[in-house]
This record gives sequence, structure tokens and C-alpha cells, in this order.
Amino acid sequence: MRLYGELKPALLAAGPTVGAIAALVAGGMLVASGATPSDPSRVVELLKVAPVLLIETSHFLSSILGLLLILLAFGLRSRLDAAWTASVVTLLAAAVLAPFKGFNWEEAAVLIACFLVLLPLHSAFPRAAGLSRMEITPGWLVSAAAMLGGAALLGWWSFANAGYADQSVWKVLADQDLNRAIRSSGGAALALLLFGVWRMLAMPATPPVAGDHDPDFDRVRAILRTAEWAQPDSNLALLGDKRFLFSPSGETFLMFGVRGRSWIAVDGPVGRTSERMELLWRFRELADAHAARPALYGIGPEDLPDAVELGFSIQKIGEAAAVPLDGFSLAGRRREVLRRNWRKAGEAGATFEVITPEAVPAVMDELKDISDSWLEMHSGGEKSFSLGGFVPRYVAEFPVALVRAEGRIVAFATLWPTATRKALSMDLMRYNEDAPKNIMDFLFVELFEWGRTQGYQAFDFGAAPLAGLEDRPLAPIMSRVGRLLFERGEEIYNFRGVRRYKDKYDPLWQPRYIAAPHRWQIPMLLADVSLLSSGGVAGLARRPKRAED
Repeated sequence: MRLYGELKPALLAAGPTVGAIAALVAGGMLVASGATPSDPSRVVELLKVAPVLLIETSHFLSSILGLLLILLAFGLRSRLDAAWTASVVTLLAAAVLAPFKGFNWEEAAVLIACFLVLLPLHSAFPRAAGLSRMEITPGWLVSAAAMLGGAALLGWWSFANAGYADQSVWKVLADQDLNRAIRSSGGAALALLLFGVWRMLAMPATPPVAGDHDPDFDRVRAILRTAEWAQPDSNLALLGDKRFLFSPSGETFLMFGVRGRSWIAVDGPVGRTSERMELLWRFRELADAHAARPALYGIGPEDLPDAVELGFSIQKIGEAAAVPLDGFSLAGRRREVLRRNWRKAGEAGATFEVITPEAVPAVMDELKDISDSWLEMHSGGEKSFSLGGFVPRYVAEFPVALVRAEGRIVAFATLWPTATRKALSMDLMRYNEDAPKNIMDFLFVELFEWGRTQGYQAFDFGAAPLAGLEDRPLAPIMSRVGRLLFERGEEIYNFRGVRRYKDKYDPLWQPRYIAAPHRWQIPMLLADVSLLSSGGVAGLARRPKRAED
């Protein structure tokens, strides 16, 4: 028992794979058995104690049960509790029917063995989801059809080469067996066809993009207000360019964008911690059902166990900075430059305030003028998906930090709050050409103090792309290429400059990752993230007007 206790975790970890193989073997055996001849001598003995109708029914139902086990193997691989229950019942029913097909004790023994293998593995199937949630992909249906086709060919060869004696009774039995095989194989094929049609009709559609007039958008707002698990950039859900999956309780959502075959979730599920894993599995299954490439983009170290559980490969894509607000101070030599910049901006007449979302529409026109001016000075144009853009409705969703000079707004930042107040961040930060020098330092210092008074624990500076990647001989090739871009790709993006600027606030750096089913998919997914965020190739190619003049 002690040895079993030590081995139990490993056995349960292998349970879904072992169960799927057992169901696939049993199902394939039943389908092949229904398509091939029975032992005539056994059939003769069976006819003495059982009616013909029972024999015919057993053959037909066994083939259908075999097909069902083949399909259930997919649910077992996905760790569905309902698939385990259905497989156990199906194996037991098939084992009961096996003797009535012609005293087929060997087949019954294999079915009972598969039943006994699966029975103690119940705890390896923790996902409480119905069989209707079992996403059968086109590839899986093709595989099942190929197995049926192979069984039919095996049956044709077997009957063509069967060495029956010339006695009339054997000929009669052979004819009956052939008809029985045709009915069984035809019934299984028809069942597969109907199942495939049903899956195509019942296939969950890709969730539509939710907007501010969509009832789901109200659900998103409600979840963000009370979420026990959320990052500041979870507020990107309100941008209006995402699709959503919701948990059954309606208290957790996962947002993702679609570009071609890429389905890219930003961060992870937002809401209740206990519902995160089930929602991630639903996301992967839905993407798989649509032959899409799922990915989790921008996840942190705390999300890695979930990504590993999904079977995803992981690649570091940069680092994110967070400044603990309780320990931040302008005192000391390390803060001398920052302290001087903050003081000079104040002496130049800069003042700071934070207005509530309700007050934002009153200053929206001024904010738009500042935003337009800022965009003219910077390349890339307006952003989306993983970065916010200046959309008036979106800007009005959040508190906005304002910097005024001589009573006129010269800079602003939209703020991303969190319900737990573990972290505060900002999305858009834009300023006029005539804003006081070092206005960014002034704004950050004031935001730190404001956040501390509001009870926030940290200020999230966001990510520094490609920062912290290793260029070692044994490092992954994507890490080495990323490091090269970080060091020498200043013409593409100011990678090192972003890292250096954030470093002067002495933040805590944490890695950020992308996770996908296969490592080779990650470069394509990162390219799609860039295109989603920049509004396509035209957005990536856009240059500031000043550079063009």
C-alpha cells in the first residue's frame, strides 16, 4: 500500500492517456469484431440457448458501442469526468454483450480488462463538464472514419478468405454472418455520419467581438469591479476589440483576439481564482475545435503552472516592472535626478489631479487634441488589443490623471485600477509639445503618491519587450534572436531605452511569457500579436509626420 501511495500521483498523471488508449483499443476491437466472421461452431452452440434476435442485436449494438468508445477516448484525453463515467458504463455493457455474439469470451476478457484499468482512475478525470462540451475536431472524425474503413476492409478480406466447410449449415451461417457484419459496420458508419453532422451543427461558434452596446460588455464591467484575480491590463477588456468566454457562474471571463488561425488570450482568466483552469481548458478546446492556434500572451510566473497543465510550450518575451508604493521615496542620492525633474516641473507651473470617469466627458475634447498632437510626434499610430488607444468611450471608462500648466491641460494619463488594489497602472500617457520639460517624471511621481493614498500596493509600469532574454549557446533560439533584437534593433523599437527609463524608478522586474501548444507556432503568434496591436501592416509602417516633413 505504501508503494501504491508513492506511485499514485504518477499513475493519476498518466490516467487520461492510459484511459484514452484503453477506450481506443476496446472500441477498435469491437468495430473490427463486428465486421469480421464469428467462429461458426460457437454460433451453432449459442443458437441452442439464445434466440437469433438476441445474437443479431448484440452484434449491431457492439459495433455502435465500439464507435462510442473511439469517440469517448477524446473526452478521456481531455480529463472529462463525464467521459470516464460513459466509458466505464460502455465497457461494461459491451462485455455483457460479447458472449451473445458467439460465446466470444476472449473479447469479453479484453473489455473487462479495459474496464478494470479505467475504474480506479476516476480521480484522474477532475473536469466536471458534460459530454456536450467534448469538442470533437474534424481530424478526430476523420481518424474514426479511417478506423471504420479499415475494419470494413478487414471484414471484406476475412469473408473472402474464410475456409468454411462445404456443409450447408456452415454456408447458411456464413451468409448470416456476412449480413450481420454488413449491418454492424453500416450502422456504425451511419452513427458516425450522424454524429459528425450533429457536431458541425452544434459546434460552438467563435464568440463575437463584444462592444459597449453588447450585454456581455456589462458583464465584463461587473466582473472587473469585483474580480479577486485581475491584472491592471485586464481593463483592456473594455477596449471593444475582444472576444469573451464566460464561466458558468458568470463571474469570470477570458478575453482573446483572433487573427487568421491565431486565437490569442491576453493574460489569463479574470474573476474567481477557482474558475480559471476550467475556463482555460474551454478556451483551448474551442480553439482546437476550430483548428485554431491558441495562445496565452503576456502571462506571468504565477500563470506558468496552468500553462504547463494545458500542455503548452512557454517562451519568455520580456520583463514587466512594478514599483512597490510603500517603499518609494524621492530621498537619497539615487533619486537626485528624479527629484530635480519633479521639482522643476512643479516650479514651471505643473499641477496634478485625478478626475473620476464621470468627469472625463467634460474634458474629452482637450484630451483628444493632446492625443492627436502626441500621435503626430510618434510612429506606429493608434494601438489596440494589447495596448489601449484613444477611443473616447474607452477613455471615459477610467479615472484620468491630468497635468495642467497655467490652468490648461498639457498632459494626461488614463488609469487602470484593480478591485483588490494590489496594483495600479496607466494605459495612455500623452502630452503636448509645450508641456513642461520632464513632464513624464512629474506625472509618475505624483501618480505614485496618489496611488499610495488610495491604498494601492504597487504601480505597474508594464512590460519592457525582449528584456532579460539570454544569449547563451544552450539558450532557446528564440531567446537568442530576441536578445539580438534587444541589443541592435533600435530602428525597429526603442527596446533598451524603455528598459533604461523604467530602471531609474528601481522597480521589481518579473518575466513575461507567451504560451502555445507547440514551440514552432510562437513566432507566428508573436507576429499576429504585433499586427493586432498595431492595426495591421499599415499601422506598423506608419512614421511620425515630423520625420516625413
